Amino acid sequence: MTILWNVLQENKEMNNDPLHGKSLKTIVEQLVDFYGFDTLAELININCFKDNPSINSSLKFLRKTDWARKKVEELYIRTLPKF
Repeated sequence: MTILWNVLQENKEMNNDPLHGKSLKTIVEQLVDFYGFDTLAELININCFKDNPSINSSLKFLRKTDWARKKVEELYIRTLPKF
């Protein structure tokens, strides 16, 4: 019974996570579509959004850089109600 309860709690937590099931690529694409690279560069001060930006170069940087990915994920969560 305890195992079933733990599984149900884990499923409930995943359903409450706005990032659950979202790939980094989807997150970046949605942010770029909504804000554009110029505004993203103002909101998150990282070079992959400033200097010759592209989805692929941004993904490459964000996959290697935890602090930058965290900032992008936080912006995505704050922006969700606006989508």
